[in-house]
Amino acid sequence: MRIALYQPDIPQNTGAVFRLATCLNLPVDIIEPAGFVLNDANLRRAGMDYLDQTQIVRHISWEAYVNAAKPARLVLLTTAATQRHVDFKFDAQDTLMVGRESSGVPDDVHDRADARIRVPMQPDARSLNVVTALTFALGEALRQVDGFPQA
Repeated sequence: MRIALYQPDIPQNTGAVFRLATCLNLPVDIIEPAGFVLNDANLRRAGMDYLDQTQIVRHISWEAYVNAAKPARLVLLTTAATQRHVDFKFDAQDTLMVGRESSGVPDDVHDRADARIRVPMQPDARSLNVVTALTFALGEALRQVDGFPQA
């Protein structure tokens, strides 16, 4: 299983994803351009000492990501999805993707996704933080495939 961040905007969120990925032993694909310099002090502060342990692969564009990563199945977390993450059947080879904090992902990325899932929430709520949504989905995905670290 992998995590993909599509053009992240907020270094603190990206750092938190790096920390999450390190703790769960998952690689992270960063699809650029990011909305900040990836060696930004805020990123380092959020990622703390986990940053150096995170398996990060940077891609200069969406096209470069699709050509290089060739995800087995791309699962997009989006508020536009109708399928709940708890009703989705995950596979150990899935890549879970979150979009930009400010705007999600464009239509061509939505169209390329093999599946779209959402974390259920109150109808009047706009959205969860991308790290929070990703954590919910990863928790369910790793539970289903018995993919949590065994230590």
